[in-house]
Amino acid sequence: MAASVQQITLRVNRQEHHLTVRSDASLLAVLRNDLALNGAKYGCGLGECGACTVLIDGVAARACVIPASGIVGRSVTTLEGLGTLEAPGLVQQAFIEKQGAQCGYCLNGMIVTLQALLNRNPHPSEAEIRRELKHNLCRCGAHIEILEAARCAVEMHQ
Repeated sequence: MAASVQQITLRVNRQEHHLTVRSDASLLAVLRNDLALNGAKYGCGLGECGACTVLIDGVAARACVIPASGIVGRSVTTLEGLGTLEAPGLVQQAFIEKQGAQCGYCLNGMIVTLQALLNRNPHPSEAEIRRELKHNLCRCGAHIEILEAARCAVEMHQ
């Protein structure tokens, strides 16, 4: 049976978007396909790898497993909503300064997850940073640089 379509209004990166989407569309599909926000990546499609992480009302969430219709009335922030090329967000700037990326595929999830942590706790310990990032997979092995960038973001945030 084919999915129906529906009209929804999403608030993404401080802007309202009126969209016609399939009733079974994931938030990730809508962000990437309808809004051309490609920071969030499709990784596993199961909410396990973290490549699709966005903030929903300031809390990290996996966009690949959340129905777009389920976030109507809430506020979504993507990687693009954290800063710009001219003025990157604090966590983005820390990753730039510490070269905390290899291929960049997992980077969106790492940055957004760290932003969520700083939203909750502006002074996390090393253990808290590691615990927060342990479910964001990096296949390139850039963990040393990622942790260095995370520590830099915490220092910049203080």
